[in-house]
Amino acid sequence: MPPAKTRGPYTKGTERREQIIKTATDVFATEGFEGTALKRVAELVGVKEATLFHYFRGKQELLTAVLAERDKRGLEMASEDQPKLEHLHQVADQNRTQPGLTTLYAVASATANSPGHDSHEYFRDRYAWLVEVLGVDIAAHQAAGTVRTDLSAEALARLVIATFDGIQMQWLYDKTVDMAQSLRDLVDVLLAPR
Repeated sequence: MPPAKTRGPYTKGTERREQIIKTATDVFATEGFEGTALKRVAELVGVKEATLFHYFRGKQELLTAVLAERDKRGLEMASEDQPKLEHLHQVADQNRTQPGLTTLYAVASATANSPGHDSHEYFRDRYAWLVEVLGVDIAAHQAAGTVRTDLSAEALARLVIATFDGIQMQWLYDKTVDMAQSLRDLVDVLLAPR
């Protein structure tokens, strides 16, 4: 009988990294990502704060991993592998319950435009992916006659994404803004067949 395989340090390191990402996502969702949040993450994971960065190049890489986890959870919540127009209001409702992650997204997206920024590729790829998949969904709606066809699916996808980000930013300043309803209104008005 072959000897039992032991788990190597790489597997344990990967599991710890995932644990840190998931814990940080939970902590940042409600407590934000500034101040003592990293100390709280380290405490919950059972390591010293400095040890967190044994698994990440720096704070920005951890923040980017948290944003990717946020996206993954958003898709799981909608039970979809790709975002669809009719699910955007659900994502907005989830973002409302996670003000820390919503703020992190807004801050990181505004500061990552430089190609040298650690989150630049994440946001570039994320926006390209969103335009593509929402464009496919919009094109399907156009073919069914349920979405206007005087603009391309890609143009409409870009407008939807820009509106989502803009409404989210307005909500950060005024919590009475109803992000979910605003997105429903967008779909009803902007995308309606002519």
